[in-house]
Amino acid sequence: MNITDYQRLRSEKTRAAILAAAERVFAQSGLAGARTDAIAKAAGVNKALLYYYFKSKDDLYEAVVEEHFRQFNEQTLALLNSGGPAGDVLLRYVSLHFDFISRRRQAAPLFQQCMMVGGKRTERLVRKYFKPRNVAVAKLLERGMRSGEFRRTDLFHTALSIISLIVFYFSAAPVLQLLGDADTYSPANLKRRKREVLDFIRHALFTHPEDLIS
Repeated sequence: MNITDYQRLRSEKTRAAILAAAERVFAQSGLAGARTDAIAKAAGVNKALLYYYFKSKDDLYEAVVEEHFRQFNEQTLALLNSGGPAGDVLLRYVSLHFDFISRRRQAAPLFQQCMMVGGKRTERLVRKYFKPRNVAVAKLLERGMRSGEFRRTDLFHTALSIISLIVFYFSAAPVLQLLGDADTYSPANLKRRKREVLDFIRHALFTHPEDLIS
């Protein structure tokens, strides 16, 4: 490895460490409450280096959220645009979406904060990541309806309902704990919730849900 490659690798590791630390701090304190001093300390870098990679706290927050969306879209768009029965693809997408969030405990509060803040940042992220994914989901649903796998429904509201079934569980985790669910992220609870989501979608959308139950 030459000096240039070493420097690039070190720079990538430093940036990744800052993003990981910022994710934890933003999820805990929100954009307004997060302090760059705390992020720099958690990342093991000085504050000046933090601003070397990111011009402002807002830019860092956007980079954290965008990294999640980028990784998620890479996986989901490849799946949603693949061949095979629409029903199989949809259930695999729901499973992937659920697992992606469950493995990233910080993701749900970050996404919720981002969507509630609104503004140009959110508009850009929605156009870049949400819109292509929503178009792909709608095309998949339409394909399934044409083939007879899915019953005829409103595409927009069906896609919205599917996303809500997946995301709400994680966004409402603190409330669910108060209602008696001790640990929404325990392996047993995650397995149960995922099974219930998939089962609900089968019976709500599929014309022959019984054919898909193993």
